[in-house]
Amino acid sequence: MNVSDIIDAIGGEIVARGFFLVDVSVSKDNDIILTIESEEGIVELDDCVSLSRFFETKFDREAEDYSLTVSSAGLDQPFKVLKQFQKAVGTKVEVSLKGGRKMVAELVAADEAGITVRYAVREAVEGKKKKELVEHTETYPMDQVNAVRPYIEFN
Repeated sequence: MNVSDIIDAIGGEIVARGFFLVDVSVSKDNDIILTIESEEGIVELDDCVSLSRFFETKFDREAEDYSLTVSSAGLDQPFKVLKQFQKAVGTKVEVSLKGGRKMVAELVAADEAGITVRYAVREAVEGKKKKELVEHTETYPMDQVNAVRPYIEFN
């Protein structure tokens, strides 16, 4: 069993249910992991179960000899596909850039070319004694971005 067969067989169903595919992996032992995310809202356990059942109508477990795991993209996991970036526009994210720079910022825009983020830092401002909060908006090409993940804030 290969990734393209899986996508061909269930890709339409994933979209019809209001999800998109984040990742498909198939090990040499036919251990299949499908990772999905909701177009809007969250993925419920029942969603994973029903998609797993649909998968089983397309592939005979006895003939293919596979194990299947259907899961949602984790909150602590970096984004893998453009739709995840686009869904997160307007939210806080953790950005890790090549070269080691890290920041928490609002994701302002995302496309195939790169991401645009907005963040504020305390900086010395000419003519002022105290540092002030200065807002920056910067765009980074995707080849300069190591990882972007949702920012989880505990109040």
